[in-house]
Amino acid sequence: MNLMSTNHHVLRLVLSCRKITAQVTSPNTSSIIAMASSSEQDLASRYPTHLNRFPRSQLFWDAKLASSVGHKLALRLLDLAVTAVHVDVAEELSRPPHLRFRVWPLFVSVKRAGVVVHGADKLVFA
Repeated sequence: MNLMSTNHHVLRLVLSCRKITAQVTSPNTSSIIAMASSSEQDLASRYPTHLNRFPRSQLFWDAKLASSVGHKLALRLLDLAVTAVHVDVAEELSRPPHLRFRVWPLFVSVKRAGVVVHGADKLVFA
């Protein structure tokens, strides 16, 4: 399903070993209207131990940080009066299972804050 041709706000996740970024794009212009990242100063300052822990981990973010990013994104969406976003299910299911488990709290926190996440219920974590 090509979400770019539909008329919905699309939630996309950009994952790296150092940070997680959530972006919501506008349906008309495909430009980013809201974004939250684990590298933002207030979120990064809460997790300084991730940078200096030993033994070194492959990922510097976890499910708790993903949840904080989701909450911050949801608040920004509500400020813009965006009440629903769509997730590209195929893209999320193509991620490795260990990353899917870590990003699931992001979707839950966005829902909990009052933004409907269409497609998140189709994600299987088995």
